[in-house]
Formats: sequence, C-alpha cells, structure tokens
Amino acid sequence: MGKVKGRMDESILVCVYYGPNGERLIRRGHKMATIMDCPLYILTVDPLPNDEFDAEKSDYIERWQELAEELDVEEFIIRDNEKRPSAKVIKEVAHQHNITQIIIGQTAQSRWEEITKGSFMNVLLREITFVDFHVVSVDRAIKDEIDGMFEKGVRAYLMEEGDSFRICFTLSKEARFEGIFFKEIGTDFNNGLFKFMSNNKMCQVHITDDQVTDPSLLSCQIEK
Repeated sequence: MGKVKGRMDESILVCVYYGPNGERLIRRGHKMATIMDCPLYILTVDPLPNDEFDAEKSDYIERWQELAEELDVEEFIIRDNEKRPSAKVIKEVAHQHNITQIIIGQTAQSRWEEITKGSFMNVLLREITFVDFHVVSVDRAIKDEIDGMFEKGVRAYLMEEGDSFRICFTLSKEARFEGIFFKEIGTDFNNGLFKFMSNNKMCQVHITDDQVTDPSLLSCQIEK
C-alpha cells in the first residue's frame, strides 16, 4: 500500500469505528491527502480480539481494507484486543507515524460520538497537542454536508470583557475557557462555533465577530 508522496511534513490519520460512516470518513481523508500530496493512514481500535469480531464487524473491516488498497492508503492499522483508552492508542499511533491531521467522525451509534458530546475531546486535547483535528458531525453531515461549512478546529480561548467574552488564540492569564474553535468557511471574521468542557460536560457557544453571541450559555447547556 501507499505510493511515494511529495510532501512528508504532513500526514493524515482517519479513525474509524464500526458503522456505515467509516467509508465516508476514509474518502474524506483520501481527498485531503490527495490535495496535500501526503501519506494517509487508517486506524480502528477495538477491545475485543480479532477472532471474536461478529460478522458485521468483520464485514466492515474487510471493506475498509479493500478501500485502503483501492485508494493507495499508506497503512490500515487494526488495534484489536486493546485494553487501553482509545485516546492513548490514537496518541501512540500518531507519534509512530508523525501524524499532523486527525479525522474522527461522530455518530449516535459509535464511541466516537464522545468527541463532541462528552469528555473524549478534552482527553484528546490533553493527550495529543501536536495535531489538528477534523471532527465530522456525521448525523447532520449526511443530510447537508455540514462538515463542509466549517474549517478545521483550532485551539482557542475565551477572555472575559465586561459582560461578554471574546475569543482569542493565545493563552494568557485572562483566559477563562479553553476549547476548540470551528470557523465558518467563507467569512473574513471569527464567526463559528466554540466547543469547550465545563463541569465535566461538553458545551458549545456561537461566536460572531470574535464575541460570544449568548454568554448565558457559558453556564453549559448539555448538547442534545
């Protein structure tokens, strides 16, 4: 698998779990890797050993392997019988392959949903500080390609200014919240979504022209 790529300072890792959206994530990763002319890797993690996978899981694995061959993916990595937390495994693989971009999907059926609805994103931010994350909100993306509405997420902070909060991208003692900012595509200003952890819950506020649109949401409404 894999052909010699022109750019080796970038590499992409697509993390997939069992479900119908794995192929879509892989193709998204392949599209990015083609544009960047860089290596693409695929990773799936499971606590069960390979010989205990049910028929459905085995079918997904087989399809992803075929797709990896078809798209000249550098390597399809299966970490089965894995007892460590998924974030630890992703971090290890990212280090081993010099990953600079990670794509992970969020669906109602998979463990990856915690990326935007639980503590998993916060864990990843602490574990992996040297990559850019691309979080694909699969439920809405299937209907209207919402993942195409935002740029890749970047680490950001909210600073208090009077009765409001302003987004910034440099850590300072004035920073009250740390999280990830997803900027809307096609805007010259900082408009988009800011996701952050508060009281052990994943929260989200809208940003318009650098400012939090509704500061009351910083009390952390649980996302549905």
